[in-house]
Amino acid sequence: MNQKSLKFLFIFFDTLSAIIAWTIFFSYRKVYIEETDFEPTNQLYIGLIILPIFWLMIYYFVGTYNNIRRMYMMRILSLTMVSAIMGTFVIFFFLLLDDHILEQFDYFKMLLALFFIHTIITLIPRLIITGYIVRQIASRKTGFRTLLIGGGKKAIDIYNEIHSLPKGIGTKFVGFVNLNGIDTELSQKISHVGHVDDLEKVIEQYEVEEVIIALDSSEHEKLKSIITRIQGRDILIKITANMYDVLSGSVKMTNIFGALLIDIKDDLMPHWQFVIKRIMDIVASTIAMIILLPVYILLMILVKRSSKGPIFFLQERVGKHGVPFKIIKFRTMYVNAEKDGPQLSSSHDNRITDIGRFMRKVRLDEIPQFINVIKGDMSLVGPRPERQYYIDLIAAREPHFLQLTKVKPGITSWGQVKYGYAENVDQMLQRMKYDLLYLKNMSISLDLKILLYTIVIVFKGSGK
Repeated sequence: MNQKSLKFLFIFFDTLSAIIAWTIFFSYRKVYIEETDFEPTNQLYIGLIILPIFWLMIYYFVGTYNNIRRMYMMRILSLTMVSAIMGTFVIFFFLLLDDHILEQFDYFKMLLALFFIHTIITLIPRLIITGYIVRQIASRKTGFRTLLIGGGKKAIDIYNEIHSLPKGIGTKFVGFVNLNGIDTELSQKISHVGHVDDLEKVIEQYEVEEVIIALDSSEHEKLKSIITRIQGRDILIKITANMYDVLSGSVKMTNIFGALLIDIKDDLMPHWQFVIKRIMDIVASTIAMIILLPVYILLMILVKRSSKGPIFFLQERVGKHGVPFKIIKFRTMYVNAEKDGPQLSSSHDNRITDIGRFMRKVRLDEIPQFINVIKGDMSLVGPRPERQYYIDLIAAREPHFLQLTKVKPGITSWGQVKYGYAENVDQMLQRMKYDLLYLKNMSISLDLKILLYTIVIVFKGSGK
């Protein structure tokens, strides 16, 4: 069962559980607290409509629906308990606290009743589905497409160790890539799918979901480079435990039924902050498009008059996890400005129109990208999206650049604020330092700070 099907099942049963739990709780309150006969009221019907939506929002906020295929019992228990505590107190204070109850102790009984009724009814289908997921993985009927990096003794040991485990851990090897020679013993066990130099092509071809890096001691110096090349993708990375001393960064030790590996921890922000960031993106972009409607109309007229060609400029850029999308901008250059191939603009670029030069200086050419933000291709704040052509050029000199694709690109960025537009690859590398710094310190407060700096640049017209 794939991620979409499991997510649908969770949402369906969470919605049904919320409806059943509220109906039972309402009956309990009427019969045992108010000591009256159960009669449906407007409060019951309103709750049946609003509360399922409220609970689904809570579950999304805490990250319940993230990567359900990797769900396990303790995780679903903890997520359900946290959600139930949060949701119960909100419902109690907003819907129940003003009820006319004779004794104060009845409020306490209602609070506990609401918590336990909702928690138990919600947990039953969740535990059944999670149990099914765990059993499927344990019986090796399903798993995650895994690529083994390494062709020596260490790779053979890891392969043998995982396959000797009495229960599956979700690892389904699609093959291995080697750094040096191909070990005949390993190639007899799993397919040799390429050399590490072709890593990106192999990952795309086999739709890899998980990577296990098992390098011999002579290959350790290549570890960081390999991890950097993978980290911009939605892939779980694991390495053998004795490599810990050669890896800098935050990692998480996990003993998986005897196969001791290290999970590369890649959490940039807590999930709830990403939820808030997305809400901010949608709300702020919608408001901005409404407020800036006269500006849009004026710029459309000016761009149309500036030179022949379309008003808007669409170009393919690389987004989160390397997924391409079409970025939308006001056209600032003459048509066929790149007839001789990809070129970066410069301060005195004669390809830029007069109105285009002004728009670039105050960042007005970027405002159509609010559409990209609402669509989900971009965020208000994030590393600026680049074309694949320049990503390849930069990554060849500095592989760490690929880490910037771990998050959605932004209309504005720390690099854009501190450095501005880059005119060549060297300047792109200089700007990259600021964006990597942002990546390591991502937070809602930092996003707000960057947005404020951007607004100052727009009003001062001091952009580069």
